[in-house]
Amino acid sequence: MVTAKVARVVLPDHADQKYGHGLLSGLLEPGTYAADPGDGRPWRPLQPPEPEEHGVRLQTYCITGPPDRIGIAPGDVRGTVFIPDRLGGCCCGWDGQDGPNLACAECGRPVATRVDDCGFWQAVWLEADAVRPVAVAGPVQRVMGWEELPRTPPVGQRGYWSPQWEAAVAVALAHLVVVSGGERVVVPDGPVAVALRRAIDILLPPGLPERHLGLAGPGLPATSEIALVPRHPQTGELWPCEAGAVVPLAADVWTYLAFHDERRLVPAAYGMPAGVRRDDPPPLLPNSLFRPGGQVFLNTLKRLTVVQPPWLQRICDRVKDRPYADPFW
Repeated sequence: MVTAKVARVVLPDHADQKYGHGLLSGLLEPGTYAADPGDGRPWRPLQPPEPEEHGVRLQTYCITGPPDRIGIAPGDVRGTVFIPDRLGGCCCGWDGQDGPNLACAECGRPVATRVDDCGFWQAVWLEADAVRPVAVAGPVQRVMGWEELPRTPPVGQRGYWSPQWEAAVAVALAHLVVVSGGERVVVPDGPVAVALRRAIDILLPPGLPERHLGLAGPGLPATSEIALVPRHPQTGELWPCEAGAVVPLAADVWTYLAFHDERRLVPAAYGMPAGVRRDDPPPLLPNSLFRPGGQVFLNTLKRLTVVQPPWLQRICDRVKDRPYADPFW
């Protein structure tokens, strides 16, 4: 056994995201695992370039790996040892660029890669051809109902947008661009507009014809031509609806967009004690415009479209050629 008992969940949208230069938390919750299907392209291990004349080489990043890898939380790995000559890293930890760096403690076969360098979500990736699932006695994981969907706030304590939000919205944006057919999409006012309107207005052409986007899900019927629906965090199932087109969004982000009320209570005269007003914290406000993750957006487009029509290819080329331009920077 090389893992503790784990239950399957959906691969998070930020699995292949590189974010900032600080240490990030775990990609997956303890006791869970997720399969990475890859992006459909042939995969080859990263080959480090030859040193330059003065012994300096360009640092590159290899976030994705071979298809069908199994991701788990680092604390759930069992019975493995490090492979000393494969512990290459960039700064604060291991980035997995030298291939599997964990071996089975009994047979010595490489079985997994631990990634915990700065800017990478911490995880252990099991090699698909080195492990197999084993049934374990005990209670079966309970699948949460749609009314129990989690909720993740968009802004952290320091005023920065959540990187999970940037990745999840980037994935939804890629789906939305594809189903738009290259036509303008009208985004409703409110939190959805904060997340998507600016990007859509930049990427898609203005003018008629136009299509309309709206939220649909538990408690919200589909009323627009394109429905933004939650994706179940455990099963990956999309909320069923009869809209003409469906755009999936991570459940914890969807729930916040659908049901979070930004309005604050205003105390009526003599109706609220001063201590209550003092202890009521102000809402967390962002210190910049929201920007989806550009690389996550491009990676998702590659998974969605094998052959891209000319209008979509132009969008891809624009984002590739100008990765630090609006709406991604």
